[in-house]
Amino acid sequence: MLSRMTTTFEIPTLKTARLVLRAFRASDIDAWAAMEAEPAVRRYRGNNLRTRNEAWAVMEASLGQWVLRGYGLFVLEDAADARFAGFAGILHPAEWPEPELAYSLAPAFWGQGLATEAAAAARDWAFARHGFARMASFILPDNAASIRVAEKLGAVREGMLSLRGFQAEWWVHRPVG
Repeated sequence: MLSRMTTTFEIPTLKTARLVLRAFRASDIDAWAAMEAEPAVRRYRGNNLRTRNEAWAVMEASLGQWVLRGYGLFVLEDAADARFAGFAGILHPAEWPEPELAYSLAPAFWGQGLATEAAAAARDWAFARHGFARMASFILPDNAASIRVAEKLGAVREGMLSLRGFQAEWWVHRPVG
């Protein structure tokens, strides 16, 4: 007799003053694929433009991380009009030395402080929910905007490391308060 086993998992929805942080949905694919095909966005995230199919695979992998680790990336949705704005959350591929507080926005949302707002919400949730002693942000040295976000969040540069063929600055986040 076959027994039916199911695996369920929950991705919380977080809210900030201007954003909703939520799970990926299939309906996000067009906006996500457009963001992942944008050279200015991909410049500091591997510089390889992603096709729609590759963007879909990243969505699948991002959702899978929630099952495997209990945390992952959130879609950022503009609270005022529900437009797709980017992502923030905890990225933790197998080869990463520790969980990474990651964030990226679609260009229409740059320069408004939304990356800091989203990353702070994801950071605070992850520290409270998972009890991490620390998290990192791995940032390419010439990515001044992401470095500013890390600094605004109180992260401290700890050094450099090599990840997937790139030299990145290793910024460390610790629980606030």
